[in-house]
Amino acid sequence: MLARYQMKRGARASQLPAGHRIDTRKHTHHILRPTPAMVSAYLAHPTAATWAVFRRAYLAELAARFHRDRGPFDAIADEARRGDVYLGCSCPTELNPDVHHCHTYLALRFMRERYPDLEVAFPA
Repeated sequence: MLARYQMKRGARASQLPAGHRIDTRKHTHHILRPTPAMVSAYLAHPTAATWAVFRRAYLAELAARFHRDRGPFDAIADEARRGDVYLGCSCPTELNPDVHHCHTYLALRFMRERYPDLEVAFPA
């Protein structure tokens, strides 16, 4: 199964989901990370309009990465078929309180579209 989780500083192991947790925030080198510029632009003015811009840009970036080398995406899907994999981000936060306006939500949608057999759990 592929899902997301909220990363928290100082979280105890008992507060974290069991499975493989992956940090996909902007400063990592993970294939599902957004660019720092995308995140900064959205968080500077977190409105419906800037979310739409972020959404388009992020999904276009994922599609380009997938086209260049789908291997890392296949690896995530394969691992999620065998066990629980969680994409981590700090959202929801004070600046972005809506978890549906997080790149991990979009990444889950992207992965479900590319791998229809994959079990994907979305946040409530």
